[in-house]
Amino acid sequence: MSRTEQLIRPTGVEEKSRGRWLALSVLVLAVLLVAVDATVLGLATPSLSEDLKPSGTQLLWIGDIYSFVIAGLLVSMGSLGDRIGRKKLLLVGATAFGAVSVLNAYATSPEMMIVARALLGVAGATLMPSTLALIRNIFTDPRERSLAIGIWGATASAGAAVGPVVGGALLQHFWWGSVFLINLPVMIALVLVGSKLLPESKNPVAGPWDLLSVGLSLVGVIGVVYAVKEAATHGMTWEVALAAVLGAAALYGFVRRQFTLPSPLLDMRLFRHRGFSGAVLADLLTVFGLSGLVFFLSQFLQLVQGRGPLEAGLAELPAAIGAVATGLVAGRYARRYSVRSVVTGGLAAIGAALAVLTVVHKESGYPLLGAALLVVGLGAGFSFTVTADVILSSVPKEQAGSASAVSETAYELGAALGIALLGSIVTGVYQGFTAPASVGGPVADAAHESLGGAVEAARTLDPETAAHMVGAAQEAFVDGLRLASGVGAAVLLATAAAAWFLLRGQRLQESVEH
Repeated sequence: MSRTEQLIRPTGVEEKSRGRWLALSVLVLAVLLVAVDATVLGLATPSLSEDLKPSGTQLLWIGDIYSFVIAGLLVSMGSLGDRIGRKKLLLVGATAFGAVSVLNAYATSPEMMIVARALLGVAGATLMPSTLALIRNIFTDPRERSLAIGIWGATASAGAAVGPVVGGALLQHFWWGSVFLINLPVMIALVLVGSKLLPESKNPVAGPWDLLSVGLSLVGVIGVVYAVKEAATHGMTWEVALAAVLGAAALYGFVRRQFTLPSPLLDMRLFRHRGFSGAVLADLLTVFGLSGLVFFLSQFLQLVQGRGPLEAGLAELPAAIGAVATGLVAGRYARRYSVRSVVTGGLAAIGAALAVLTVVHKESGYPLLGAALLVVGLGAGFSFTVTADVILSSVPKEQAGSASAVSETAYELGAALGIALLGSIVTGVYQGFTAPASVGGPVADAAHESLGGAVEAARTLDPETAAHMVGAAQEAFVDGLRLASGVGAAVLLATAAAAWFLLRGQRLQESVEH
Protein backbone atom coordinates (compact mmCIF):
# COMPACT_ATOMS: atom_id res chain seq x y z
CA MET A 1 0.00 0.00 0.00
CA SER A 2 1.34 3.43 -0.94
CA ARG A 3 1.84 6.26 1.53
CA THR A 4 -0.98 8.18 -0.17
CA GLU A 5 -3.37 5.24 0.20
CA GLN A 6 -2.41 4.94 3.84
CA LEU A 7 -3.29 8.61 4.37
CA ILE A 8 -6.67 8.44 2.67
CA ARG A 9 -7.81 4.98 3.70
CA PRO A 10 -9.68 5.18 7.05
CA THR A 11 -7.53 2.65 8.92
CA GLY A 12 -7.49 4.65 12.14
CA VAL A 13 -8.98 7.79 13.61
CA GLU A 14 -5.77 9.80 13.35
CA GLU A 15 -4.88 8.70 9.81
CA LYS A 16 -8.50 9.10 8.69
CA SER A 17 -8.62 12.65 10.01
CA ARG A 18 -5.26 13.55 8.52
CA GLY A 19 -6.27 12.18 5.12
CA ARG A 20 -9.48 14.16 5.09
CA TRP A 21 -7.81 17.47 5.86
CA LEU A 22 -5.02 16.88 3.34
CA ALA A 23 -7.67 16.17 0.71
CA LEU A 24 -9.47 19.39 1.70
CA SER A 25 -6.26 21.37 1.19
CA VAL A 26 -6.28 20.20 -2.46
CA LEU A 27 -9.95 21.03 -2.96
CA VAL A 28 -9.51 24.59 -1.76
CA LEU A 29 -6.89 25.12 -4.48
CA ALA A 30 -9.67 24.70 -7.04
CA VAL A 31 -11.81 27.22 -5.17
CA LEU A 32 -8.85 29.61 -5.10
CA LEU A 33 -8.44 29.16 -8.86
CA VAL A 34 -12.02 30.22 -9.65
CA ALA A 35 -12.19 33.00 -7.04
CA VAL A 36 -8.96 34.65 -8.18
CA ASP A 37 -10.09 34.56 -11.81
CA ALA A 38 -13.45 36.12 -10.99
CA THR A 39 -12.01 39.06 -9.07
CA VAL A 40 -9.04 40.05 -11.21
CA LEU A 41 -11.24 40.76 -14.22
CA GLY A 42 -12.92 43.74 -12.57
CA LEU A 43 -9.52 45.13 -11.61
CA ALA A 44 -8.15 44.67 -15.13
CA THR A 45 -11.22 46.22 -16.80
CA PRO A 46 -9.81 49.77 -17.18
CA SER A 47 -6.57 48.66 -18.86
CA LEU A 48 -8.39 45.96 -20.86
CA SER A 49 -10.81 48.63 -22.11
CA GLU A 50 -7.92 50.86 -23.16
CA ASP A 51 -6.24 48.06 -25.13
CA LEU A 52 -9.14 46.15 -26.72
CA LYS A 53 -11.53 49.16 -26.92
CA PRO A 54 -14.76 47.22 -26.35
CA SER A 55 -18.12 48.95 -26.57
CA GLY A 56 -20.18 49.29 -23.39
CA THR A 57 -22.24 46.24 -24.37
CA GLN A 58 -19.13 44.21 -25.22
CA LEU A 59 -17.63 45.16 -21.86
CA LEU A 60 -20.70 43.81 -20.08
CA TRP A 61 -20.49 40.63 -22.14
CA ILE A 62 -16.83 40.20 -21.20
CA GLY A 63 -17.88 40.58 -17.57
CA ASP A 64 -20.84 38.23 -17.56
CA ILE A 65 -20.46 35.62 -20.35
CA TYR A 66 -18.34 33.51 -17.98
CA SER A 67 -21.24 33.45 -15.51
CA PHE A 68 -23.80 32.80 -18.27
CA VAL A 69 -22.02 29.70 -19.52
CA ILE A 70 -21.03 28.38 -16.13
CA ALA A 71 -24.60 28.78 -14.85
CA GLY A 72 -25.96 26.93 -17.89
CA LEU A 73 -23.58 23.99 -17.44
CA LEU A 74 -23.21 23.60 -13.66
CA VAL A 75 -26.14 21.22 -13.18
CA SER A 76 -24.98 19.13 -16.13
CA MET A 77 -21.38 19.01 -14.90
CA GLY A 78 -22.42 18.23 -11.31
CA SER A 79 -24.48 15.33 -12.60
CA LEU A 80 -21.59 14.20 -14.84
CA GLY A 81 -19.29 14.15 -11.82
CA ASP A 82 -21.78 11.94 -9.96
CA ARG A 83 -21.57 9.53 -12.89
CA ILE A 84 -17.94 9.42 -14.03
CA GLY A 85 -16.27 10.39 -10.76
CA ARG A 86 -15.87 13.77 -9.09
CA LYS A 87 -12.09 13.53 -8.81
CA LYS A 88 -11.72 12.73 -12.51
CA LEU A 89 -13.96 15.63 -13.55
CA LEU A 90 -12.16 18.03 -11.20
CA LEU A 91 -8.70 17.21 -12.56
CA VAL A 92 -9.78 17.35 -16.22
CA GLY A 93 -11.59 20.64 -15.59
CA ALA A 94 -8.60 22.17 -13.78
CA THR A 95 -6.30 21.30 -16.68
CA ALA A 96 -8.70 22.86 -19.18
CA PHE A 97 -9.14 25.92 -16.95
CA GLY A 98 -5.41 26.57 -16.95
CA ALA A 99 -5.09 26.10 -20.70
CA VAL A 100 -8.00 28.43 -21.53
CA SER A 101 -6.61 31.05 -19.11
CA VAL A 102 -3.69 31.42 -21.54
CA LEU A 103 -6.17 32.10 -24.36
CA ASN A 104 -7.80 34.82 -22.21
CA ALA A 105 -4.42 36.39 -21.49
CA TYR A 106 -3.53 36.75 -25.17
CA ALA A 107 -6.94 37.82 -26.54
CA THR A 108 -6.50 40.47 -29.26
CA SER A 109 -10.08 41.71 -29.74
CA PRO A 110 -13.27 42.11 -27.71
CA GLU A 111 -14.88 39.26 -29.68
CA MET A 112 -11.96 36.92 -28.96
CA MET A 113 -12.08 37.89 -25.29
CA ILE A 114 -15.80 37.09 -25.08
CA VAL A 115 -15.23 33.65 -26.67
CA ALA A 116 -12.28 32.95 -24.36
CA ARG A 117 -14.34 33.89 -21.29
CA ALA A 118 -17.12 31.57 -22.49
CA LEU A 119 -14.68 28.67 -22.83
CA LEU A 120 -13.37 29.46 -19.36
CA GLY A 121 -16.95 29.12 -18.14
CA VAL A 122 -17.16 25.62 -19.64
CA ALA A 123 -14.02 24.59 -17.74
CA GLY A 124 -15.07 26.42 -14.57
CA ALA A 125 -18.40 24.57 -14.49
CA THR A 126 -16.52 21.36 -13.68
CA LEU A 127 -14.68 22.72 -10.64
CA MET A 128 -17.04 24.10 -8.00
CA PRO A 129 -19.65 21.28 -7.90
CA SER A 130 -16.85 18.70 -7.75
CA THR A 131 -15.18 20.36 -4.75
CA LEU A 132 -18.37 20.64 -2.67
CA ALA A 133 -19.50 17.13 -3.60
CA LEU A 134 -16.14 15.67 -2.57
CA ILE A 135 -16.36 17.55 0.75
CA ARG A 136 -19.83 16.03 1.27
CA ASN A 137 -18.41 12.54 0.75
CA ILE A 138 -15.08 12.94 2.55
CA PHE A 139 -16.49 14.57 5.71
CA THR A 140 -19.25 12.32 7.06
CA ASP A 141 -19.33 13.96 10.50
CA PRO A 142 -21.71 16.97 10.28
CA ARG A 143 -19.67 19.23 12.58
CA GLU A 144 -16.45 18.48 10.71
CA ARG A 145 -18.27 19.04 7.44
CA SER A 146 -19.51 22.44 8.63
CA LEU A 147 -15.93 23.43 9.42
CA ALA A 148 -14.72 22.08 6.06
CA ILE A 149 -17.41 24.08 4.24
CA GLY A 150 -16.38 27.11 6.27
CA ILE A 151 -12.77 26.66 5.17
CA TRP A 152 -13.98 26.13 1.59
CA GLY A 153 -15.96 29.38 1.70
CA ALA A 154 -13.17 31.24 3.50
CA THR A 155 -10.74 30.20 0.78
CA ALA A 156 -13.10 31.58 -1.85
CA SER A 157 -13.13 34.86 0.08
CA ALA A 158 -9.35 34.76 0.48
CA GLY A 159 -9.10 34.24 -3.27
CA ALA A 160 -11.28 37.29 -3.74
CA ALA A 161 -8.73 39.19 -1.66
CA VAL A 162 -5.60 37.65 -3.17
CA GLY A 163 -6.86 38.20 -6.72
CA PRO A 164 -7.03 42.02 -6.62
CA VAL A 165 -3.81 42.39 -4.63
CA VAL A 166 -1.73 40.05 -6.79
CA GLY A 167 -3.52 41.29 -9.91
CA GLY A 168 -2.90 44.88 -8.89
CA ALA A 169 0.81 44.18 -8.40
CA LEU A 170 0.97 42.55 -11.85
CA LEU A 171 -0.92 45.43 -13.49
CA GLN A 172 1.59 47.88 -12.05
CA HIS A 173 4.36 46.21 -14.06
CA PHE A 174 2.79 44.06 -16.83
CA TRP A 175 -0.08 44.10 -19.33
CA TRP A 176 -3.64 43.17 -18.35
CA GLY A 177 -3.34 39.62 -19.71
CA SER A 178 -0.88 38.75 -16.95
CA VAL A 179 -3.73 38.56 -14.41
CA PHE A 180 -5.02 35.41 -16.12
CA LEU A 181 -1.63 33.71 -16.14
CA ILE A 182 -1.60 33.52 -12.33
CA ASN A 183 -4.07 30.63 -12.73
CA LEU A 184 -1.33 28.40 -14.13
CA PRO A 185 0.76 27.66 -11.01
CA VAL A 186 -2.41 27.01 -8.98
CA MET A 187 -3.74 24.66 -11.66
CA ILE A 188 -0.46 22.76 -11.89
CA ALA A 189 -0.32 22.29 -8.11
CA LEU A 190 -3.96 21.17 -8.02
CA VAL A 191 -3.52 18.54 -10.74
CA LEU A 192 -0.22 17.15 -9.44
CA VAL A 193 -1.22 16.97 -5.78
CA GLY A 194 -4.90 16.16 -6.34
CA SER A 195 -4.13 13.12 -8.49
CA LYS A 196 -2.27 11.64 -5.50
CA LEU A 197 -4.33 12.77 -2.50
CA LEU A 198 -8.00 12.95 -3.54
CA PRO A 199 -10.19 9.86 -3.15
CA GLU A 200 -12.55 9.10 -6.03
CA SER A 201 -16.30 9.10 -5.41
CA LYS A 202 -19.34 8.69 -7.63
CA ASN A 203 -22.98 7.62 -7.52
CA PRO A 204 -22.87 3.85 -8.20
CA VAL A 205 -26.46 3.80 -9.54
CA ALA A 206 -26.58 7.19 -11.30
CA GLY A 207 -27.62 5.87 -14.73
CA PRO A 208 -26.74 7.37 -18.14
CA TRP A 209 -25.99 11.06 -18.75
CA ASP A 210 -28.89 12.54 -20.71
CA LEU A 211 -27.46 14.79 -23.43
CA LEU A 212 -30.86 16.24 -24.35
CA SER A 213 -31.24 17.49 -20.77
CA VAL A 214 -27.76 19.02 -20.98
CA GLY A 215 -28.73 20.93 -24.12
CA LEU A 216 -32.07 22.08 -22.68
CA SER A 217 -30.37 23.33 -19.51
CA LEU A 218 -27.71 25.27 -21.44
CA VAL A 219 -30.13 26.81 -23.96
CA GLY A 220 -32.67 27.63 -21.25
CA VAL A 221 -30.35 29.44 -18.86
CA ILE A 222 -28.42 31.34 -21.54
CA GLY A 223 -31.60 32.26 -23.41
CA VAL A 224 -33.37 33.67 -20.36
CA VAL A 225 -30.36 35.52 -18.98
CA TYR A 226 -29.52 36.95 -22.42
CA ALA A 227 -33.08 38.22 -22.78
CA VAL A 228 -33.01 39.87 -19.34
CA LYS A 229 -29.66 41.48 -20.07
CA GLU A 230 -30.63 42.82 -23.49
CA ALA A 231 -34.06 44.03 -22.34
CA ALA A 232 -32.43 45.91 -19.47
CA THR A 233 -29.83 47.47 -21.77
CA HIS A 234 -31.68 48.14 -25.02
CA GLY A 235 -35.36 47.53 -24.27
CA MET A 236 -37.65 44.83 -25.59
CA THR A 237 -37.19 43.91 -29.25
CA TRP A 238 -38.42 40.92 -31.22
CA GLU A 239 -34.98 39.29 -30.96
CA VAL A 240 -35.03 39.68 -27.16
CA ALA A 241 -38.59 38.34 -26.97
CA LEU A 242 -37.61 35.36 -29.12
CA ALA A 243 -34.63 34.59 -26.85
CA ALA A 244 -36.85 34.83 -23.76
CA VAL A 245 -39.49 32.49 -25.23
CA LEU A 246 -36.85 30.02 -26.44
CA GLY A 247 -35.08 30.03 -23.06
CA ALA A 248 -38.29 29.66 -21.06
CA ALA A 249 -39.48 26.83 -23.32
CA ALA A 250 -36.15 25.02 -22.95
CA LEU A 251 -36.25 25.33 -19.14
CA TYR A 252 -39.84 24.08 -19.09
CA GLY A 253 -38.81 21.14 -21.25
CA PHE A 254 -35.85 20.46 -18.97
CA VAL A 255 -38.01 20.33 -15.84
CA ARG A 256 -40.66 18.13 -17.50
CA ARG A 257 -38.01 15.75 -18.80
CA GLN A 258 -36.42 15.35 -15.35
CA PHE A 259 -39.71 14.03 -13.98
CA THR A 260 -39.87 11.36 -16.72
CA LEU A 261 -36.26 10.11 -16.61
CA PRO A 262 -35.39 7.12 -14.38
CA SER A 263 -31.99 8.78 -13.73
CA PRO A 264 -32.55 12.56 -14.09
CA LEU A 265 -29.74 15.08 -14.38
CA LEU A 266 -31.38 16.95 -11.50
CA ASP A 267 -33.86 15.38 -9.10
CA MET A 268 -36.56 18.07 -9.00
CA ARG A 269 -37.99 16.54 -5.83
CA LEU A 270 -35.11 18.17 -3.95
CA PHE A 271 -36.98 21.47 -4.21
CA ARG A 272 -39.84 20.08 -2.14
CA HIS A 273 -37.51 20.44 0.85
CA ARG A 274 -38.26 23.94 2.17
CA GLY A 275 -34.78 24.38 3.64
CA PHE A 276 -33.12 23.39 0.36
CA SER A 277 -35.31 25.76 -1.70
CA GLY A 278 -34.90 28.60 0.81
CA ALA A 279 -31.11 28.26 0.84
CA VAL A 280 -30.92 28.20 -2.97
CA LEU A 281 -33.16 31.29 -3.27
CA ALA A 282 -31.12 33.13 -0.62
CA ASP A 283 -27.89 32.41 -2.51
CA LEU A 284 -29.29 33.56 -5.85
CA LEU A 285 -30.73 36.86 -4.61
CA THR A 286 -27.74 37.63 -2.37
CA VAL A 287 -25.29 37.34 -5.25
CA PHE A 288 -27.70 39.27 -7.48
CA GLY A 289 -27.63 42.18 -5.03
CA LEU A 290 -23.85 42.08 -4.65
CA SER A 291 -22.46 41.30 -8.09
CA GLY A 292 -23.31 44.48 -9.98
CA LEU A 293 -21.78 46.54 -7.20
CA VAL A 294 -18.59 44.46 -7.03
CA PHE A 295 -18.14 44.55 -10.82
CA PHE A 296 -18.21 48.36 -10.88
CA LEU A 297 -16.47 49.08 -7.58
CA SER A 298 -12.97 48.57 -8.99
CA GLN A 299 -13.78 51.07 -11.73
CA PHE A 300 -14.99 53.56 -9.10
CA LEU A 301 -11.79 53.19 -7.07
CA GLN A 302 -9.52 53.56 -10.10
CA LEU A 303 -11.31 55.77 -12.62
CA VAL A 304 -13.23 58.02 -10.22
CA GLN A 305 -10.99 58.22 -7.16
CA GLY A 306 -7.72 57.86 -9.07
CA ARG A 307 -6.25 54.89 -7.18
CA GLY A 308 -3.72 52.61 -8.84
CA PRO A 309 -4.59 48.94 -9.50
CA LEU A 310 -2.68 47.66 -6.46
CA GLU A 311 -4.16 50.30 -4.16
CA ALA A 312 -7.65 49.48 -5.46
CA GLY A 313 -7.05 45.80 -4.78
CA LEU A 314 -5.90 46.51 -1.22
CA ALA A 315 -8.92 48.78 -0.70
CA GLU A 316 -11.24 45.82 -1.32
CA LEU A 317 -9.57 43.60 1.32
CA PRO A 318 -12.03 44.29 4.19
CA ALA A 319 -14.80 42.34 2.44
CA ALA A 320 -12.64 39.26 2.14
CA ILE A 321 -11.33 39.57 5.70
CA GLY A 322 -14.87 39.77 7.04
CA ALA A 323 -16.03 36.77 5.00
CA VAL A 324 -13.09 34.63 6.15
CA ALA A 325 -13.67 35.53 9.81
CA THR A 326 -17.38 34.67 9.86
CA GLY A 327 -17.19 31.75 7.44
CA LEU A 328 -15.04 29.77 9.87
CA VAL A 329 -17.51 30.15 12.76
CA ALA A 330 -20.83 30.26 10.88
CA GLY A 331 -21.66 26.58 11.46
CA ARG A 332 -21.03 26.89 15.20
CA TYR A 333 -23.28 29.95 15.49
CA ALA A 334 -26.02 28.31 13.39
CA ARG A 335 -26.10 25.39 15.84
CA ARG A 336 -25.98 27.60 18.93
CA TYR A 337 -28.75 29.92 17.76
CA SER A 338 -30.54 28.87 14.57
CA VAL A 339 -29.98 28.60 10.85
CA ARG A 340 -32.53 31.24 10.01
CA SER A 341 -31.22 33.79 12.50
CA VAL A 342 -27.65 33.49 11.19
CA VAL A 343 -28.64 33.59 7.50
CA THR A 344 -31.20 36.37 7.99
CA GLY A 345 -28.78 38.43 10.06
CA GLY A 346 -26.07 38.04 7.44
CA LEU A 347 -28.37 39.08 4.62
CA ALA A 348 -29.69 42.08 6.54
CA ALA A 349 -26.12 43.20 7.29
CA ILE A 350 -25.25 43.12 3.58
CA GLY A 351 -28.43 45.05 2.73
CA ALA A 352 -27.64 47.71 5.33
CA ALA A 353 -24.07 48.09 4.01
CA LEU A 354 -25.32 48.51 0.45
CA ALA A 355 -27.82 51.11 1.66
CA VAL A 356 -24.92 53.09 3.14
CA LEU A 357 -23.26 53.13 -0.28
CA THR A 358 -26.21 55.08 -1.71
CA VAL A 359 -24.63 58.22 -0.20
CA VAL A 360 -21.19 57.66 -1.73
CA HIS A 361 -19.73 60.43 -3.91
CA LYS A 362 -16.49 61.20 -5.75
CA GLU A 363 -14.72 62.53 -2.68
CA SER A 364 -16.00 59.91 -0.20
CA GLY A 365 -13.27 58.97 2.26
CA TYR A 366 -12.04 55.43 2.51
CA PRO A 367 -13.34 54.81 6.09
CA LEU A 368 -16.92 54.83 4.76
CA LEU A 369 -16.10 52.46 1.90
CA GLY A 370 -13.90 50.21 4.03
CA ALA A 371 -16.50 49.90 6.80
CA ALA A 372 -19.26 49.08 4.28
CA LEU A 373 -17.09 46.45 2.60
CA LEU A 374 -16.21 44.88 5.96
CA VAL A 375 -19.90 44.56 6.90
CA VAL A 376 -20.65 43.08 3.46
CA GLY A 377 -17.95 40.47 4.03
CA LEU A 378 -19.14 39.62 7.55
CA GLY A 379 -22.70 39.12 6.34
CA ALA A 380 -21.70 37.10 3.29
CA GLY A 381 -19.49 34.78 5.37
CA PHE A 382 -22.40 33.91 7.65
CA SER A 383 -25.00 33.55 4.91
CA PHE A 384 -23.13 31.66 2.20
CA THR A 385 -21.45 29.18 4.55
CA VAL A 386 -24.66 28.16 6.31
CA THR A 387 -26.76 27.94 3.13
CA ALA A 388 -24.11 25.70 1.50
CA ASP A 389 -24.22 23.46 4.59
CA VAL A 390 -28.04 23.33 4.47
CA ILE A 391 -28.04 22.40 0.77
CA LEU A 392 -25.47 19.61 1.17
CA SER A 393 -27.12 18.25 4.32
CA SER A 394 -30.53 18.04 2.64
CA VAL A 395 -29.56 15.31 0.14
CA PRO A 396 -28.06 11.81 0.21
CA LYS A 397 -24.32 11.84 -0.42
CA GLU A 398 -24.84 10.00 -3.74
CA GLN A 399 -26.58 13.14 -5.05
CA ALA A 400 -23.96 15.53 -3.66
CA GLY A 401 -22.76 16.57 -7.12
CA SER A 402 -26.22 17.55 -8.32
CA ALA A 403 -27.03 19.40 -5.07
CA SER A 404 -23.70 21.24 -5.14
CA ALA A 405 -24.36 22.18 -8.75
CA VAL A 406 -27.75 23.67 -7.81
CA SER A 407 -26.03 25.76 -5.14
CA GLU A 408 -23.36 26.95 -7.55
CA THR A 409 -25.89 27.53 -10.33
CA ALA A 410 -27.82 29.86 -8.03
CA TYR A 411 -24.57 31.69 -7.29
CA GLU A 412 -23.51 32.07 -10.92
CA LEU A 413 -27.01 32.86 -12.18
CA GLY A 414 -27.31 35.54 -9.52
CA ALA A 415 -23.95 36.96 -10.61
CA ALA A 416 -24.97 37.00 -14.27
CA LEU A 417 -28.34 38.62 -13.57
CA GLY A 418 -26.79 41.09 -11.14
CA ILE A 419 -24.17 42.27 -13.61
CA ALA A 420 -26.78 42.39 -16.38
CA LEU A 421 -29.50 44.28 -14.48
CA LEU A 422 -27.59 46.33 -11.91
CA GLY A 423 -24.78 46.86 -14.42
CA SER A 424 -27.34 48.08 -16.93
CA ILE A 425 -28.63 50.56 -14.35
CA VAL A 426 -25.13 51.95 -13.93
CA THR A 427 -24.56 52.02 -17.68
CA GLY A 428 -27.97 53.57 -18.41
CA VAL A 429 -27.50 56.39 -15.93
CA TYR A 430 -23.90 56.91 -17.03
CA GLN A 431 -24.76 57.26 -20.71
CA GLY A 432 -27.07 60.17 -19.91
CA PHE A 433 -24.25 62.56 -19.01
CA THR A 434 -23.75 65.68 -21.11
CA ALA A 435 -20.40 66.09 -22.81
CA PRO A 436 -19.04 69.62 -23.48
CA ALA A 437 -20.63 71.26 -26.51
CA SER A 438 -17.29 71.40 -28.29
CA VAL A 439 -16.91 67.61 -28.10
CA GLY A 440 -18.71 65.67 -30.79
CA GLY A 441 -18.47 62.82 -33.24
CA PRO A 442 -16.38 59.73 -32.44
CA VAL A 443 -14.89 61.27 -29.26
CA ALA A 444 -18.32 61.87 -27.70
CA ASP A 445 -19.50 58.41 -28.79
CA ALA A 446 -16.46 56.76 -27.20
CA ALA A 447 -16.94 58.77 -24.00
CA HIS A 448 -20.58 57.64 -23.69
CA GLU A 449 -19.74 53.95 -24.16
CA SER A 450 -18.01 53.54 -20.78
CA LEU A 451 -16.13 55.50 -18.15
CA GLY A 452 -12.89 53.91 -19.32
CA GLY A 453 -13.74 55.10 -22.83
CA ALA A 454 -14.31 58.65 -21.55
CA VAL A 455 -10.93 58.72 -19.78
CA GLU A 456 -9.20 57.42 -22.92
CA ALA A 457 -11.07 59.81 -25.25
CA ALA A 458 -10.21 62.78 -23.02
CA ARG A 459 -6.53 62.34 -23.87
CA THR A 460 -7.23 63.73 -27.34
CA LEU A 461 -8.73 66.97 -25.95
CA ASP A 462 -7.24 70.12 -24.47
CA PRO A 463 -6.78 69.92 -20.66
CA GLU A 464 -9.71 72.17 -19.73
CA THR A 465 -12.23 70.41 -21.98
CA ALA A 466 -10.89 67.00 -20.97
CA ALA A 467 -11.28 67.81 -17.26
CA HIS A 468 -14.84 69.04 -17.83
CA MET A 469 -15.85 65.91 -19.78
CA VAL A 470 -14.20 63.42 -17.40
CA GLY A 471 -15.73 65.19 -14.40
CA ALA A 472 -19.22 64.97 -15.91
CA ALA A 473 -18.65 61.30 -16.80
CA GLN A 474 -17.46 60.50 -13.27
CA GLU A 475 -20.46 62.18 -11.69
CA ALA A 476 -22.83 60.21 -13.95
CA PHE A 477 -21.03 56.97 -13.13
CA VAL A 478 -21.33 57.63 -9.38
CA ASP A 479 -25.03 58.48 -9.78
CA GLY A 480 -25.53 55.10 -11.45
CA LEU A 481 -23.52 53.33 -8.76
CA ARG A 482 -25.64 54.92 -6.02
CA LEU A 483 -28.87 53.87 -7.72
CA ALA A 484 -27.59 50.30 -8.25
CA SER A 485 -26.53 50.12 -4.58
CA GLY A 486 -30.04 51.18 -3.55
CA VAL A 487 -31.65 48.49 -5.70
CA GLY A 488 -29.19 45.92 -4.35
CA ALA A 489 -29.97 46.96 -0.77
CA ALA A 490 -33.72 46.56 -1.37
CA VAL A 491 -33.18 43.08 -2.86
CA LEU A 492 -31.00 41.98 0.09
CA LEU A 493 -33.39 43.24 2.76
CA ALA A 494 -36.34 41.54 1.01
CA THR A 495 -34.29 38.33 0.78
CA ALA A 496 -33.54 38.52 4.51
CA ALA A 497 -37.27 38.72 5.26
CA ALA A 498 -38.00 35.77 2.95
CA ALA A 499 -35.20 33.66 4.49
CA TRP A 500 -36.68 34.22 7.97
CA PHE A 501 -39.83 32.38 6.87
CA LEU A 502 -38.37 29.82 4.45
CA LEU A 503 -35.71 28.60 6.88
CA ARG A 504 -38.07 28.31 9.87
CA GLY A 505 -37.28 25.17 11.84
CA GLN A 506 -34.19 24.36 9.74
CA ARG A 507 -31.33 22.80 11.72
CA LEU A 508 -27.82 21.67 10.87
CA GLN A 509 -27.09 18.01 11.57
CA GLU A 510 -25.55 17.19 14.92
CA SER A 511 -24.82 13.46 14.93
CA VAL A 512 -22.28 11.47 12.92
CA GLU A 513 -23.66 9.74 9.83
CA HIS A 514 -23.36 6.00 9.63
